[in-house]
Amino acid sequence: MSKKVRVRFAPSPTGPLHIGGVRTALFNYLFAKKHGGDFILRIEDTDQNRYVEGAEQYIIDSLNWCGIPFDEGIGKDGGFGPYRQSERKSLYKKYADDLIESGHAYYAFDSAESLDGHRKEHEESGKTFIYNWHNRLKLDNSLSLMPDEVKSRLDNGDDFVIRFLNPPDEKLHLKDLIRGSIQIDTNVLDDKVLFKSDGMPTYHLANIVDDHLMEITHVIRGEEWLPSMALHKQLYDAFGWDAPEFAHLPLIMKPVGKGKLSKRDGEKMGFPVFPLSWNESVGYKESGYFPQAVINFLALLGWNPGTEQELFSLDELVETFSLDRVNKSGARFDPEKTKWYNQHYLQETADNELAKLYLPVVEAHISGSENSSLDYVTKVVTLIKERAVFVSDFWELSDYFFVAPNEYNEKAAKKQWKEDTAEIMTDLISILKPIENFSSENSETIVKAWIGEKELSFGKVMPPLRLFLVGDMKGPHIFDIMAMIGKEETISRIERALNKLG
Repeated sequence: MSKKVRVRFAPSPTGPLHIGGVRTALFNYLFAKKHGGDFILRIEDTDQNRYVEGAEQYIIDSLNWCGIPFDEGIGKDGGFGPYRQSERKSLYKKYADDLIESGHAYYAFDSAESLDGHRKEHEESGKTFIYNWHNRLKLDNSLSLMPDEVKSRLDNGDDFVIRFLNPPDEKLHLKDLIRGSIQIDTNVLDDKVLFKSDGMPTYHLANIVDDHLMEITHVIRGEEWLPSMALHKQLYDAFGWDAPEFAHLPLIMKPVGKGKLSKRDGEKMGFPVFPLSWNESVGYKESGYFPQAVINFLALLGWNPGTEQELFSLDELVETFSLDRVNKSGARFDPEKTKWYNQHYLQETADNELAKLYLPVVEAHISGSENSSLDYVTKVVTLIKERAVFVSDFWELSDYFFVAPNEYNEKAAKKQWKEDTAEIMTDLISILKPIENFSSENSETIVKAWIGEKELSFGKVMPPLRLFLVGDMKGPHIFDIMAMIGKEETISRIERALNKLG
């Protein structure tokens, strides 16, 4: 590519960043890094009525947590700022005026009430009201009024908007990097509002002006913006500017049924739809997902590498990513697959790092115990992590390493408690007491030798021993458990079980 690649992610601060927005940011980031370009964050806050306090910082925090930070944006001026549209307000009026002067736009004075009236009339006759070539000369605008009346109304401060003058009877030939060639009949397009009398532009004008001034080379955005592509290309042409290349990403679809993935889907099915928590909605971070897992599963929602590979580091994604392998059709969201990715990254994370995450949970249950040391917790994590999907699973998988069981699985107890169980387990205590080296390997050797000498079956010893030590039929190698909790605790738990179950 001859020009330096510059892409932007341009969310509105109207609430939390949806996971679909994160994917849009990710694809922009990957494309920029693949081509040695810049990834820019621009906050599109022209609609101040929908502005939500804290949403902007939430967007920044989300990108940083995901590991896809922007190169330019709020707090990172690359010479193209400001990066909030509300701080660029003075720029847009000039460009709106330029369009008026060049004949590509016009003033419209129609009141909201009159437009509502037109809409209702059309609805009653089964039609849709469109403000464009077929009726604009009958409406209240600078095309239907005399020039002196237009000037008078502007001088009087009458409310107005500036609309784009969409030409009739033309065929627009557009190109999308994902969807290929698109042809649009201008007769079906409306004259979009570009500028409002409150001094703020609409999304369409601000978006084009900012992309031009920030030298954006590629606009990679969601499918929902595809209908705006025709107007945006027309605006570039009207200004005499080179348009960036466009790519519209497929929707992320519901896990079941039809339609776009929503917050409600997550609430109903119990999975996050936001990267970080927002009010009552728990995010991926707080649900225990690793950011690498989130990035990995998002990358393969609507894009495929052309191979069977499913696990990618961020560097591998940058190296492999290309827009020509992005699908046109929507990608169905699979909550179970997201867990599969998280389990992989959990297994890949160093045990001591997982232990640091788990330690606060342990300390909340057994504050002050020597078994809450980082070294001990790390050893526990090593034994149980392969069964976990989230760090939050660790306590259920390992509570018996820290606290002796108070009760025993009723079904397992009925099955494992036989006529001779008490006698066998009492004999086992006498075998364990003299052992000085209580390592897993040594204890296993001694106990198995005793089982052989006594001509006992392993089924008479090992299952009840696990039940006595753990309280259930779960856990890793039983001798690893014994080595971890120590000889005294092992014997104490056997004696306690004999008293409670006997």
